[in-house]
Amino acid sequence: MLLNGFKFGMLLQFAIGPVCIFIFQLTSLYGFYIGEIGVLGVTLVDGFYITVATLGIASIIDKKNIRVFLKIFGAAILFIFGLSTILSQFDINFLPSLSLLNITNSSNVFIRAVIITASNPLTIIFWAGIFSAKLAEEKIKRQDIYSFGFGALLSTLFFLTLIALIGSFANMFFPANIIQILNIIVGFLLICFGIRMVRPRGGN
Repeated sequence: MLLNGFKFGMLLQFAIGPVCIFIFQLTSLYGFYIGEIGVLGVTLVDGFYITVATLGIASIIDKKNIRVFLKIFGAAILFIFGLSTILSQFDINFLPSLSLLNITNSSNVFIRAVIITASNPLTIIFWAGIFSAKLAEEKIKRQDIYSFGFGALLSTLFFLTLIALIGSFANMFFPANIIQILNIIVGFLLICFGIRMVRPRGGN
């Protein structure tokens, strides 16, 4: 089940999201060590979400009003991060405390990674659905679900470490103007992720 969880988690990782983009941006600016601190922050939050899902607490937030609030909150976080990232490339301090260019120590990186990962708490409901399906379809024991969840968590650590490595190569080989363009693109992507989070979906 540990291996199954890892393989399933890796499939999910290939659906590139704001956290992946954020880690790449960190390492392209500050190198692998700083990026890996961000990876640890992301992994901690994902671990918390998976634990909450396995304990069945997801039903508490699986209510319409709460879901709407969490979507708006998460979208606002991503929008603010994205706008701050874009403006900081032009030396405009929209929110200086959130600007990646103002990182002064590893704790700042960790906190930013935790905030941007926690911006989508509906992930708990997603994992709860996955675990429920596993229990029903494969008739596995509940303790095996913990192994499955831990394997999925390891995939987060592994995949984002690879992204950090790729970003560190950009840090070493790309000139400053290319890094600036990449950061502007990252900012726009974060804003797009935020808009998509609250955009009404089609269908009946």
